Amino acid sequence: MRRMQQGFTLIELVVVITILGILAAFAIPRFAALDTAARVAATNAMVGSLRSASSLAHAMYLTAGNSPASVVMEGQTVTLTNGYPDLAGIVLAIQDVSGFTQVSATPMLSFQKTGAATLATCVATYSLSTGPNIAPVISGTTTTC
Repeated sequence: MRRMQQGFTLIELVVVITILGILAAFAIPRFAALDTAARVAATNAMVGSLRSASSLAHAMYLTAGNSPASVVMEGQTVTLTNGYPDLAGIVLAIQDVSGFTQVSATPMLSFQKTGAATLATCVATYSLSTGPNIAPVISGTTTTC
């Protein structure tokens, strides 16, 4: 009668542990770099959100006529300066700023990505419009996220 095997041999266990160790040596550095890439992508997405919200508010301003001081977007009253959202208005226009810290310094508003190595270099910036129908300056810095 044959005896049923009830476990793994020592050789099988050593081989599996060795293979897992080799895989981990290659996988860990790749996963460590993903957090930086995620912060860069989130910051770039915030820049895109700022541009989209600003353009949409300006389009609503143009269609409303008579130079309104504010427009209603998604139930929020977005205040305008020169036809584009002001600093308080842009926050209402984009609605979701989770994962970012707002730093206001008139005439601009910065959204710093939380968790970045250097907050000041992982940031999306919204600068107010400087004149009628002059688009605000929106930029992003992702050098050391």
